Amino acid sequence: MPSQPRVRAAGGPLSGPHAVLRAGVVWEVLREALRHRAEAAARPTLDVLDLGGGSGRFAVPVAGLGHRVTVVDPSPDALFALERRAAEEGVADRVGGVQGDTQDLLDVVGRAGYDMVLCHGVLERVDDPAVALRAVTGVLRRTGGTLSLLAAGVGGAVLARALAGRFTEARHALADPAGRWGAADPVPQRFTVAELTSLVAGAGLVPGEVHGVRIFADLVPGSLVDTEPDALQALTRLETEAAARPAFQAIAGQLHVLAELPGDQ
Repeated sequence: MPSQPRVRAAGGPLSGPHAVLRAGVVWEVLREALRHRAEAAARPTLDVLDLGGGSGRFAVPVAGLGHRVTVVDPSPDALFALERRAAEEGVADRVGGVQGDTQDLLDVVGRAGYDMVLCHGVLERVDDPAVALRAVTGVLRRTGGTLSLLAAGVGGAVLARALAGRFTEARHALADPAGRWGAADPVPQRFTVAELTSLVAGAGLVPGEVHGVRIFADLVPGSLVDTEPDALQALTRLETEAAARPAFQAIAGQLHVLAELPGDQ
């Protein structure tokens, strides 16, 4: 039997209360998507590509479920940390790292070799999201595949700036085509649900489930989560229950979209 990932707070790529809030929803959705893809492929072991996966926050737990994972990242330091992390978790034989990015993705990993692609925190930092997603589609198997897409949300940035008293910056993010609140904004672009699903469809994928991520997590004082009994568990439940509701997706810090490539493409 494959070794199981070490349990951290919520049984996934999490290491502390704030990580639970920020990644818990994504991990639970991803784990279920992996199960469905394995059933559709009639194979217990999938080939998964983690684009921009860095040190393996998701890749290592996915490998812990028994799947083979290739991480493509431009940073040699991140790939070195990935190798060390995979070894520590006992999944080094199922995790590999390749230096690259969206521009040379097809060159470094080839076409049509993966059952699932994780594209988390990448789309907001590429020059052309449409081109990047077409490259992602190219690495999925022609018999069918799944995309897990996680990107920054416009509404969350607007709300966060407003609650911080930065009303001009909030208005700027609201009006800006890229969803940026100013020149000092470290995030190059943000998206709405409609924009992400349109990009996914334009790449030849069929949009599926959408979830809001970090709806409340970035707004609640850390001291409350750290000191109040049961606060973390209650807030995690609230995040999970609000994640699938469009009204709350509109104010989420990140948006998670699942999409499918139909077979025989």
